[in-house]
Amino acid sequence: MRGFAGGVFVPESKRKAFVSGALAALKHRGPDDSGAWEDMGTGVVLAHARLAVLDLSHAGRQPMASASGRFVVAYNGEIYNHLALRKELEKAGQAPRWRGHADTETLLAAVEAWGVKEALGRFVGMFAFALWDKKNRTLYLARDRFGEKPLYYGWVEDAFVFASELKALAAYPGWRGEVDREALAAFMRFGYVPAPRSIYQGIWKLEPGCLLALRQDALQGAWPEPERYWSLADAASKSGSFSGDAHEAEEALDRLLRETIRDKMLADVPLGAFLSGGIDSSTVVAVMQAESVRPVRTFSIGFHEEGYNEAPFAKKIAEHLGTEHTELYLTPQDALDVVPTLARIWDEPFA
Repeated sequence: MRGFAGGVFVPESKRKAFVSGALAALKHRGPDDSGAWEDMGTGVVLAHARLAVLDLSHAGRQPMASASGRFVVAYNGEIYNHLALRKELEKAGQAPRWRGHADTETLLAAVEAWGVKEALGRFVGMFAFALWDKKNRTLYLARDRFGEKPLYYGWVEDAFVFASELKALAAYPGWRGEVDREALAAFMRFGYVPAPRSIYQGIWKLEPGCLLALRQDALQGAWPEPERYWSLADAASKSGSFSGDAHEAEEALDRLLRETIRDKMLADVPLGAFLSGGIDSSTVVAVMQAESVRPVRTFSIGFHEEGYNEAPFAKKIAEHLGTEHTELYLTPQDALDVVPTLARIWDEPFA
């Protein structure tokens, strides 16, 4: 988990306060490193809090510029197929001289080779990013297909700002944070604030599978509608139905599970998994352990009340698979102790 924030038309007098405040608000998302980049001539600012997972060296630091220097990105997430994309770029003679093995560098190379929209169509992963195109003076905001990674944006005074969390936007000098009454009504009806609204007036969520392209010279208190680059309905309509028998279906499911979980295990740090003992988490951990040369670290939460406690089931699965298992038993007091921090942890009301 990483986080970023930034803006366009940010006055020089407010940049330092905004960047330092936003990075402080995002530090829990990225405690390993932080960085900022600004274009003095255009008032564009990008700030990034890093949790190092791929390429722990300085070659993975953000904000990161592309090989040509045209693009600068602040990015949160992971592109699972980035090694395959690198091979594709290299085969086509479109790869730069790689500085490291971070997927951020792959993202930038893909954008330089194919353009933003086509690159997005090839990315498989969970991500949100802000990309500044120096040549065309265009800001791109993008979010992954299912919206696993958050991204908020809107106007605060005369600046167009964006961030991984609302609390980072609240660091902008002049932030008012007025509650959007329509969003509040939606919360009272649904128990959460549906996208594209946020709980605050004038601040929006970028919806899953969407790209927002903003030319600086066209930013005058409004912006174009986000463009949907991927939808589940379109993907489902294009895929053919499975015509094999039950045995072939089992083999196909096993292959797909192994491929997708293997892709998500690419990391330069130790990996772990939550394990409840249910079918879903047990299947994921079983495949992880089959693909690993060492015991996978698994984690479970337990309760002393038997009717709510799944830890014994998780422990049996862990023993069967041979994982390195950790249990944490919570008490009612533990839950009560967390309550005062919930408003700070969550950006919006829900449930």
